[in-house]
Amino acid sequence: MADLRLGHRIVYDVQANWKLIIQNYNECLHCPNLHPALNKLSHYLSGENEPLTTTFMGGRMDLQPGVDTLSMDGTCPRSIFPGLSAEDARRVYYYCIFPNMMLSLHPDYMLTHTLWPMAPDRTVNVCEWHFQPSELARPGFDPADCVEFWDMTNKQDWYVCELSQAGISSPAYVPGPYSNREDLLYAFDRFIVDFHSHTGQPIKG
Repeated sequence: MADLRLGHRIVYDVQANWKLIIQNYNECLHCPNLHPALNKLSHYLSGENEPLTTTFMGGRMDLQPGVDTLSMDGTCPRSIFPGLSAEDARRVYYYCIFPNMMLSLHPDYMLTHTLWPMAPDRTVNVCEWHFQPSELARPGFDPADCVEFWDMTNKQDWYVCELSQAGISSPAYVPGPYSNREDLLYAFDRFIVDFHSHTGQPIKG
């Protein structure tokens, strides 16, 4: 990853708490309805999560047969990263690196999100696409296939995060139960609560 170079950046201003963005990033039950293009390329029930640690949380999803990477049409116009196993060339890894980084590792590019909480209901998200220097130097290099795909998918996610923020802000809001596929979300919630209980700091945002 240290050898990769920035190829594109988009800054999003999301009207939602940073924790809602992290929860959305680690939950795929919404993918079939909210992300039909993503779910077509990488099924929401594929892959598996890793147990939450004090420094990161996340897991992987698998690419569908015939799909080479996450792009608008699933094709990969770039060279994949050297040294990848056959299994890793068919996977996308998603991790939250605490406190404020989200990391997506594709076979041919790296996508990062840096979350900057501005208020309890507002987060600035700096989204960056990183590529191999040899690809950036290639004549005609154009990252539009994966930038457009993730810009579309990101905006879908930020929309539901903002809906969640509005719902949680309502005086009528009542928390619902976790599903058995939201183990990481539950672990993250407990992690936040335990952190504040041990430090004595109130949960303000």
